Amino acid sequence: MNQSTPYALAVQVHTRFDAEKSRPEDDHYVFVYTIRLHNAGQLPVQLLKRHWLITDANGSTEEVTGEGVVGETPWMRPGDDFEYTSGAVLRTDVGTMRGSYQLVADDGTHFEASIPQFTLSIPRTLH
Repeated sequence: MNQSTPYALAVQVHTRFDAEKSRPEDDHYVFVYTIRLHNAGQLPVQLLKRHWLITDANGSTEEVTGEGVVGETPWMRPGDDFEYTSGAVLRTDVGTMRGSYQLVADDGTHFEASIPQFTLSIPRTLH
């Protein structure tokens, strides 16, 4: 990420399969993801909206949009982090998510931060 830009958001994602809430016999697979956002820019920013594309192994895609994340619209100074946990339900044991956040900097500039594609998958056992 270019540290010289006034508008930069770094995104880290960690995922896990929630076996307790999943029902594989009903094609109901629950995944939990934790996202850490880091304001890598030079100005304070506020996250306004999210946009997700969630795709299962059958190629079915669900589009999710909304205000903020987990009911919050976090404001972050340069160098600040914000972390949240949420979830997704798929009809298959593997899938992907990707998307973007819409933000506004304190100078009034609106910009978008990409969320790189990540995989949702049940743990695999190698024999």
